[in-house]
Amino acid sequence: MMKRRGMTLIEIVIVMALMVLLTSVYFLVANPAGQLALSRNTERKLQLEAVMNAIQQNKADQNNEQFSCSSGPIPTSTSFMRSASGSSSYNIAPCIVFPTGIYGLFTMPFDPSASSSYYQSPTDYNSGYSIVQNASGSITVSAPNAELNQVISATR
Repeated sequence: MMKRRGMTLIEIVIVMALMVLLTSVYFLVANPAGQLALSRNTERKLQLEAVMNAIQQNKADQNNEQFSCSSGPIPTSTSFMRSASGSSSYNIAPCIVFPTGIYGLFTMPFDPSASSSYYQSPTDYNSGYSIVQNASGSITVSAPNAELNQVISATR
Protein backbone atom coordinates (compact mmCIF):
# COMPACT_ATOMS: atom_id res chain seq x y z
CA MET A 1 0.00 0.00 0.00
CA MET A 2 1.20 3.47 -0.92
CA LYS A 3 1.21 6.36 1.53
CA ARG A 4 -0.77 9.43 0.61
CA ARG A 5 1.31 12.60 0.28
CA GLY A 6 -1.16 15.50 0.29
CA MET A 7 -4.62 16.32 -0.86
CA THR A 8 -6.17 15.30 -4.11
CA LEU A 9 -7.58 17.82 -6.52
CA ILE A 10 -11.16 16.86 -5.68
CA GLU A 11 -10.52 17.46 -1.96
CA ILE A 12 -9.13 20.93 -2.70
CA VAL A 13 -12.16 21.78 -4.87
CA ILE A 14 -14.57 20.64 -2.14
CA VAL A 15 -12.78 22.74 0.51
CA MET A 16 -12.80 25.79 -1.77
CA ALA A 17 -16.52 25.32 -2.51
CA LEU A 18 -17.29 25.13 1.21
CA MET A 19 -15.29 28.31 1.85
CA VAL A 20 -17.16 30.17 -0.90
CA LEU A 21 -20.48 28.91 0.46
CA LEU A 22 -19.69 29.98 4.03
CA THR A 23 -18.44 33.40 2.89
CA SER A 24 -21.57 33.94 0.82
CA VAL A 25 -23.81 33.02 3.74
CA TYR A 26 -21.86 35.44 5.97
CA PHE A 27 -22.31 38.37 3.56
CA LEU A 28 -26.02 37.60 3.15
CA VAL A 29 -26.68 37.30 6.87
CA ALA A 30 -24.29 39.87 8.32
CA ASN A 31 -24.67 42.49 5.55
CA PRO A 32 -21.56 44.46 6.54
CA ALA A 33 -22.31 47.31 4.12
CA GLY A 34 -25.78 47.74 5.62
CA GLN A 35 -24.38 47.57 9.14
CA LEU A 36 -21.84 50.29 8.32
CA ALA A 37 -24.57 52.50 6.81
CA LEU A 38 -26.71 51.95 9.91
CA SER A 39 -23.75 52.91 12.08
CA ARG A 40 -23.21 56.14 10.12
CA ASN A 41 -26.92 56.98 10.46
CA THR A 42 -26.69 56.50 14.21
CA GLU A 43 -23.69 58.83 14.27
CA ARG A 44 -25.70 61.39 12.29
CA LYS A 45 -28.59 61.20 14.80
CA LEU A 46 -26.23 61.73 17.73
CA GLN A 47 -24.50 64.64 16.02
CA LEU A 48 -27.78 66.37 15.18
CA GLU A 49 -28.91 65.99 18.79
CA ALA A 50 -25.60 67.53 19.95
CA VAL A 51 -26.10 70.50 17.62
CA MET A 52 -29.70 70.90 18.77
CA ASN A 53 -28.60 70.77 22.43
CA ALA A 54 -26.00 73.47 21.78
CA ILE A 55 -28.65 75.64 20.09
CA GLN A 56 -30.99 75.18 23.05
CA GLN A 57 -28.21 76.06 25.50
CA ASN A 58 -27.43 79.20 23.49
CA LYS A 59 -31.12 80.15 23.63
CA ALA A 60 -31.23 79.53 27.39
CA ASP A 61 -28.30 81.92 27.88
CA GLN A 62 -30.25 84.76 26.25
CA ASN A 63 -32.69 86.83 28.27
CA ASN A 64 -35.27 86.66 25.50
CA GLU A 65 -34.88 82.90 24.84
CA GLN A 66 -33.96 83.66 21.21
CA PHE A 67 -30.95 82.10 19.49
CA SER A 68 -28.12 84.64 19.36
CA CYS A 69 -25.51 84.45 16.63
CA SER A 70 -23.22 86.88 14.84
CA SER A 71 -24.45 85.27 11.60
CA GLY A 72 -27.94 86.55 12.36
CA PRO A 73 -31.13 84.65 13.10
CA ILE A 74 -31.55 81.07 11.98
CA PRO A 75 -32.85 81.14 8.39
CA THR A 76 -36.50 80.48 7.61
CA SER A 77 -35.56 78.57 4.47
CA THR A 78 -33.44 75.43 4.58
CA SER A 79 -29.74 76.31 4.66
CA PHE A 80 -26.61 74.23 5.01
CA MET A 81 -24.52 74.74 8.13
CA ARG A 82 -21.15 75.76 6.67
CA SER A 83 -18.68 78.61 6.77
CA ALA A 84 -19.10 79.50 3.09
CA SER A 85 -21.18 82.56 2.44
CA GLY A 86 -24.21 82.36 0.24
CA SER A 87 -27.98 82.26 0.25
CA SER A 88 -28.13 78.57 1.14
CA SER A 89 -25.49 78.76 3.91
CA TYR A 90 -25.67 79.58 7.59
CA ASN A 91 -22.46 79.90 9.61
CA ILE A 92 -23.56 78.59 12.99
CA ALA A 93 -20.26 77.17 14.29
CA PRO A 94 -18.90 80.41 15.79
CA CYS A 95 -22.06 80.61 17.91
CA ILE A 96 -22.15 77.05 19.30
CA VAL A 97 -18.55 75.75 19.08
CA PHE A 98 -16.11 77.03 21.66
CA PRO A 99 -12.65 75.81 22.74
CA THR A 100 -14.06 75.54 26.25
CA GLY A 101 -16.97 73.37 25.10
CA ILE A 102 -19.37 75.77 26.81
CA TYR A 103 -22.28 74.32 24.83
CA GLY A 104 -20.88 70.81 24.77
CA LEU A 105 -19.26 71.21 21.34
CA PHE A 106 -15.50 71.48 20.95
CA THR A 107 -15.79 70.96 17.17
CA MET A 108 -18.61 71.25 14.67
CA PRO A 109 -20.04 67.80 13.88
CA PHE A 110 -20.05 66.89 10.19
CA ASP A 111 -21.63 64.15 8.09
CA PRO A 112 -19.50 60.99 8.32
CA SER A 113 -19.80 60.02 4.66
CA ALA A 114 -20.52 63.17 2.66
CA SER A 115 -17.36 63.77 0.64
CA SER A 116 -17.60 67.57 0.93
CA SER A 117 -18.04 67.58 4.73
CA TYR A 118 -15.16 68.57 6.96
CA TYR A 119 -14.22 70.66 9.99
CA GLN A 120 -11.02 72.70 10.34
CA SER A 121 -12.22 75.55 12.57
CA PRO A 122 -15.39 77.54 13.28
CA THR A 123 -14.51 79.68 10.27
CA ASP A 124 -13.63 76.81 7.92
CA TYR A 125 -16.10 73.91 7.81
CA ASN A 126 -18.95 72.25 5.95
CA SER A 127 -21.11 70.12 8.22
CA GLY A 128 -23.20 68.55 5.46
CA TYR A 129 -26.23 69.18 7.69
CA SER A 130 -29.03 71.68 7.17
CA ILE A 131 -30.97 73.97 9.48
CA VAL A 132 -34.27 75.87 9.25
CA GLN A 133 -36.58 77.75 11.62
CA ASN A 134 -40.30 77.69 10.90
CA ALA A 135 -42.80 80.48 11.53
CA SER A 136 -43.72 79.16 15.00
CA GLY A 137 -40.06 79.27 16.09
CA SER A 138 -39.31 75.54 15.93
CA ILE A 139 -35.80 74.77 14.73
CA THR A 140 -35.04 71.69 12.64
CA VAL A 141 -31.60 70.32 11.87
CA SER A 142 -31.41 67.49 9.37
CA ALA A 143 -29.02 65.14 7.58
CA PRO A 144 -29.84 65.21 3.86
CA ASN A 145 -27.18 62.55 3.11
CA ALA A 146 -28.70 59.91 5.38
CA GLU A 147 -28.40 56.36 4.09
CA LEU A 148 -30.82 53.43 3.80
CA ASN A 149 -33.64 55.81 2.77
CA GLN A 150 -33.90 57.13 6.33
CA VAL A 151 -34.98 60.66 7.20
CA ILE A 152 -32.81 61.92 10.03
CA SER A 153 -33.66 65.19 11.74
CA ALA A 154 -34.12 66.79 15.15
CA THR A 155 -36.75 69.46 15.87
CA ARG A 156 -37.35 71.59 18.94
